[in-house]
Parts: sequence; structure tokens; C-alpha cells
Amino acid sequence: MRRWLAPALLILLALLLSLPVLSLGASWFQFDAVAQDVLGQMAQTVLPDYTLTTLVLCVSVAVGVAVVGMGTASAVTLFDFPGRRFFEWALLLPLAMPAYVVAYAYTDFLQFGGPLQTWLREGFGLSGRVFPEVRNTPGAVWVFTFSLYPYVYLLARTALSERAAQLMEAARLLGAPLARRIREIALPLARPAVAAGVALALMETLADFGVSSYFGIQTFTAGVYKAWLSMDNRMAAAQLATILLATVSLLLWLEHRAQRRMRFSTLRGQRAASAEAQPVRLRGSRVALAITVCVVPIAFGFVLPVLFMLRPLIGGWDDLPWTSFVQWTRNSLWLAGLGAALATAIALALAFAQRARPGKVTRGVVQLVSLGYAVPGAVIVVGLLLPVGWVQSVRPESSVGYWVTATAIGIVWAYLVRFTAVALQSVHSGYARMPASLDDSARMLGATGLGLATRVHWPLLKRSTAAALLLVFVDVMKELPATLVLRPFNSDTLAVVTYQLARDERLGEAALPALTLVLVGLVPVILLSRTLRQR
Repeated sequence: MRRWLAPALLILLALLLSLPVLSLGASWFQFDAVAQDVLGQMAQTVLPDYTLTTLVLCVSVAVGVAVVGMGTASAVTLFDFPGRRFFEWALLLPLAMPAYVVAYAYTDFLQFGGPLQTWLREGFGLSGRVFPEVRNTPGAVWVFTFSLYPYVYLLARTALSERAAQLMEAARLLGAPLARRIREIALPLARPAVAAGVALALMETLADFGVSSYFGIQTFTAGVYKAWLSMDNRMAAAQLATILLATVSLLLWLEHRAQRRMRFSTLRGQRAASAEAQPVRLRGSRVALAITVCVVPIAFGFVLPVLFMLRPLIGGWDDLPWTSFVQWTRNSLWLAGLGAALATAIALALAFAQRARPGKVTRGVVQLVSLGYAVPGAVIVVGLLLPVGWVQSVRPESSVGYWVTATAIGIVWAYLVRFTAVALQSVHSGYARMPASLDDSARMLGATGLGLATRVHWPLLKRSTAAALLLVFVDVMKELPATLVLRPFNSDTLAVVTYQLARDERLGEAALPALTLVLVGLVPVILLSRTLRQR
């Protein structure tokens, strides 16, 4: 009995966390004439525009994050110039800025009635619009590029620092000029890392709802919401979400493939050679160029948006809704704390099961759960509510709809589907530093099962567990699409309120919750930068 209990519990957990994806796939096996009619009408009218806009947005963002991320990683890794140590961690700061907060900040400052255009019209006697409209596809590309380039920067910097230094030094000793060393050594070595970072950035772009909705861009995600909310057809929304999920799955496969290509063996002698190989010291105008390459993304991705949000915050300080802000913060902390605790507990259980009994069932469950972070929040919402609608249609007297949509169960469920993978990755990193011989020694001394987990593993996993809690906590605080739809009544969070106030053009009031989210997001960025400096 006990032999089959653990695999049964693992399979049940996998089914619960993969229910959104399974229900979306099942939607194609249920014929719905109305849904087919809705999809047919959308295919003839708006669906081609959704597809084209999404394609243009993804291609443009891919090029932008690749250029900015690779350029900054090359600057701080291959060259030595004043301020390099500062830029190494400062280039991670845009990770603390949710993309939709950056969008609100630029819109408030650059729009027709914003302070910049107003000052230019009054100071130079101009009339009409001075700058083009910000809320369009190029504006979204700008926001996503400077918000998401750290994904490419982080992976490319790691690849270059681990493998490029000694090869660049060898090429220099053989007489190769700097341009050739960069072109034929550094760039090919960093190519898999850049591909992995671009895939991660595109997954975030496809999962976005705040920027595309606020800018009025007709992306595929917007089409899912329109089919569901405007046309009131959940089956059509589910089938559109399946196409979006298939695209994200392709990106995830490409990211994993690129990560596998990055796994080269590094011998101890090579590490020593890498430590001895020094970056190229720059002089003259090249110093200014390197500093400019690093300053521009930090300014556009973090410093300027923060300054733009501080202006209306300070100007309307006396009118800020402090009482409501306390309630929004309490709701956010409660949901984030609950989601982080449950996701980390599940991750610990899965990681221990995989370590103690590394069978096919355990490995399959862990791989299935690990896919959750790649699923956009809008897809998770549709996938969760679809089976609820099926249950309500079969048993109208059932209260399952109430429990999923009117309580915290639904939103926490969505958080677990998406963010358990984040906690699992952190816990796995802790287990990776723990040799298997430690378990064998503990078993010889009589520690098995729960005793092995609590007395041997737990003391060594405390830091990884704390990191998992922090990462999931911050991700839940910033999550918008799932929270916007599934939050309980009278439980607005900081992310939801920021979106609602910005949508109503009350950007001054939106500055307070938006900057609070930025402060929360700075915590993992600071910890990450400290870890990189130690390494």
C-alpha cells in the first residue's frame, strides 16, 4: 500500500498543476458550433492582424534584447574601463521593473499632455503634437527591449566569463586583432546563451497583458481576452490560448536546446587560465563608448522610469489614497506569502522525491511541473475556468464556480501552476551542491524517509529554500493577468490597482503602487548581483 502511495500522490499533484494545459487540449475534442463560428469570424477579420502584430513585436524584441544584452555583456566581460564593476550589477536593475510599470512611466511623461511636450510647446511656441504617439507597437518594442534585455545579458555574461577569456588571450598571443577575436571567438561562444536569453524574453513578451492592453496593441493575448470577455465564448478563447501555448512551448524547447549547447566541460587548468586572462584595458574614446553602452540601457530601463513615476508621486503627495494603499499592500502580501509558501513546500517535496526515488514517474512529474513558468497567465486563467464551466453545465447546483472565482483558491491555484517551477529550480540548485554520498552515510546511520529530509537535507537547503520563497513572492506580487481575473472580491492587489489606475489615466495615483512593486523587485536583483560578485 505504502509503496504505491507516493507515486499516486505525485501523479495527482501533476494532474492538479497541469489541469489548465490538459483542459485547453481537451477543448479541441468538444465540438461547439458557436465557438467555431466565432473563430471563423475572427479568422476573417482580426486574427490575421493579431498574428502579424505579435510576429512583428516578437521579431523586433528579439533583435533589441539580443543587441542590447550581448553588447552590455561583452563590454563588462571582455573589456576593462572605469566603472566596470558598478555596471556589472547595475545592468540587472531593469529586472526589478515590471514591463507595464515602464509603459505607464513613459506614457505619463511623453504623451501629448505630459510635462515634456507641454514644456516644449510653451518654451518654443510650438503647437500640436511634438512627438509621435507613445502607445503603439514601436513603443511596446522599446519598453520590452529595455525591460527584458537582462535575460540575455545575464546568460551571455556567464558564457563569456566562463569560456571566452582564455581563448581570447590565446588568440591575442597568436597575433589576432581585437575585432577578429570578438567576431570569431566571443560571439560564437555566446551564441547559445544569447539564443536562450532571447527565448526567455520572448516568452515574457507573449505572456504580457499589461503593456499590450494599455498600449492598445492587438496581440494574440489580447485576442484570447477578447474572445472570452467581449464575445463571451470560453471555447473559442481556449482554442486561441492553445495556439499561444504551442508557440510558447516551441520557444521553451529552443531555450532548453540552447542551454544544452552551453554545457561544456571546464577543467581545473582551464579555470586557472581563465582567472589569469585579464580583460582588455580600454583607453581614450573607447572608454566613453563602453560607458555609453552600459549607461543607456540602465537609464532607459530603470532610472528614467523611476524618475518619471516619482514626479507625479511627489506632486500629488497630499492626495494619495493611503488607507486604500495599506489594504492593497495587505492583499498583495497575503496572496504572495500564501502562494510562495505553498509553491516552495511543493517544490521541496518534489525535489526530495526525485532525490530519494529517481524513477520514471518522479522524473516525469518534475518535468511536467517545470513547464508551468512558461505558460502565460492568460492561458492559465482560461485553462482553469474551462473545466469549471464544464462542471457548472453538468451540475448547475455545484458550488465549484464559487470556490474557484470568489475565494483565494482559484488565484492561488493559478500561482502554483505558474510559479512552482521557479521554486523547484532554486531547490534543485541546493540539491545539486549536496553529494549523493551524504545520503548513503545518513542511511548507514539509520536516517531514512522524513528523518533524512529534516535532519540531513533541510539544514543544507535553508538558503535555497529562502531564495525560492523570495523569488516566488516577488513574482506573485508582480503577476497581473491571472490576478486581474481570479482575485477574490474586494481583494485588489498592487499590480491590479496599478493597471486599473493607469487604464483610467490616473497615472499620478498609479505611481505609488507601481514604485512599491519596483522596491519589492529590487530585493532579488540585489541578492543576484551579490551572488554574481562572489562567483
